[in-house]
Amino acid sequence: MTETSPRPLRVLAAMSGGVDSAVAAARAAEAGHDVTGVHLALSANPQSFRTGARGCCTIEDSRDARRAADVIGIPFYVWDLADRFREDVVEDFVAEYEAGRTPNPCLRCNEKIKFAALLDKALALGFDAVCTGHYATIVTHEDGTRELHRASDMAKDQSYVLGVLDEKQLAHALFPLGDTLTTKDEIRAEAERRGLAVAKKPDSHDICFIADGDTQGFLASRLGRAEGDIVDETGNKVGTHEGAYGFTIGQRKGLRIGHPAPDGKPRYVLDISPVNNTVTVGPAEALDVTALTAIKPRWCGTAPEGPGTYTAQLRAHGGETGVTAELVDGELKVTFTEPVRGVAPGQAIVLYDGTRVVGSATIATTTRRAATTATA
Repeated sequence: MTETSPRPLRVLAAMSGGVDSAVAAARAAEAGHDVTGVHLALSANPQSFRTGARGCCTIEDSRDARRAADVIGIPFYVWDLADRFREDVVEDFVAEYEAGRTPNPCLRCNEKIKFAALLDKALALGFDAVCTGHYATIVTHEDGTRELHRASDMAKDQSYVLGVLDEKQLAHALFPLGDTLTTKDEIRAEAERRGLAVAKKPDSHDICFIADGDTQGFLASRLGRAEGDIVDETGNKVGTHEGAYGFTIGQRKGLRIGHPAPDGKPRYVLDISPVNNTVTVGPAEALDVTALTAIKPRWCGTAPEGPGTYTAQLRAHGGETGVTAELVDGELKVTFTEPVRGVAPGQAIVLYDGTRVVGSATIATTTRRAATTATA
């Protein structure tokens, strides 16, 4: 059984001002649900967030959402969650980079804002569910239990950033776009048929609260510039930087090292040490990760018992890789069937059993084939 409800629900549709959330709200209303649209004001100064048609936090976006709600014929409100967003997403993002980790703010926003602050407020006001334009599928079984699965259209699947949702949150979530085999072009065509002006609006990309897309510049404005050393695997200084927070593990470009490696091959960021403000670089093969430990696990249902075989996704637009995983003393121990690269502390690992999302956790440490360990 899919997420389609056998009875009409009171649904709060989160409307970002984009085409996906507008079509999701329209589909929920067409299905017979009592839908109310809400746009989340996530910045005390909307002009400080992305401008134009590429974000989800601007005044323009709130107007687009309102116009879409008017066309659908549903009530519409703007809710101010700027304080919660600043504390739970923006400040967390800065603190994670300062600690040498690589966070995913979209995943944190889903966990803390859309399916915590928003859902809690919705339930308190008597709504049954929150509806969003995410591409994912909820499967409901005869006993009432729910599972989160990948979207039918794998090219648009967004289950990775929803892997933080627990069973209670899934019980009050609707994803009307997830269980239909529709491409993005078809979603836009549907929006146009429905008379929604956002039909041709570009998708949002990057990080909504970084206005110009310059993550390093944003972090520098918050953390200040702090010159430090870039060293190779033996500890020899090969360059300098203006802030270790401006690097991510696996990064190749922008290292500004004045001379090539002895073997002439490219060098990559292997480790970031905020304690001594040092960035370590080395060859690509030194990035091979064979295992990791992840903390703060969140399960989309009952926590698995004992070791199990799964596939794992390590970034929002990444592929799957085979793993064995086991929960040990509250930490997730993961071993890869084949070494993987570009794995950084702070990232989320999401486990899958087929298309089903088992759960997610935050990467704390990695074990590399060359016995080098990156520690959060």
